[in-house]
Amino acid sequence: MAGFRALAREVRNPRNTIALRRTSLRKCLERFAPYGHRATWHHLCDLAGIAPADRAPDPARLVVALTELEEARAVWLAYEASFADRRKREKHDGIRQPAAVDAWHRNTWGGCDIVPCVSPDTYPAARLSDVLRLVIAAMEAEPGDVCPVCSQDHLEWRPDLDRCPAQGPVCADCGIVVPAPVLTPGALAAARRRVLEDRYAAV
Repeated sequence: MAGFRALAREVRNPRNTIALRRTSLRKCLERFAPYGHRATWHHLCDLAGIAPADRAPDPARLVVALTELEEARAVWLAYEASFADRRKREKHDGIRQPAAVDAWHRNTWGGCDIVPCVSPDTYPAARLSDVLRLVIAAMEAEPGDVCPVCSQDHLEWRPDLDRCPAQGPVCADCGIVVPAPVLTPGALAAARRRVLEDRYAAV
């Protein structure tokens, strides 16, 4: 099975057919898709000016999309390297039990569903690399009361997510499933209350 870099070379290879180059880009998302496969694809298409269903897009636009994905992957690989170094030091110091934020990292190992989006049509407006930097910074800081990506406080608890985690707070503005460890207990409680309020208001 080809790795991410081999597939990226296929996307850039001008001797390949446009169909193969597009397929290679889609396969890159099987190795690295921060928002989940469909939402990441829609984000890349939006950024590069490609219709998601276009089977013969401009090759230059495919390269724009690939470059966006590669920049984000570089950010993530640097984080994973620093995470591995930290855990090695902690184990050397006798800290065997991972911290709460490390549970999030275990679920995102490999780079898929790092910041999953509930809908493929709703995702942050910022570049992928900037979104990952914001989430990583939030993981390394004290918990806050707002979405770490768009700074909005309209968070809604969703108990029916079709991914890991199966439930969690979702930002109503940018559409991401916010990692629970980056939020304060008060923010999580407010997200749960908001769902109940909306449910009773509809009755």
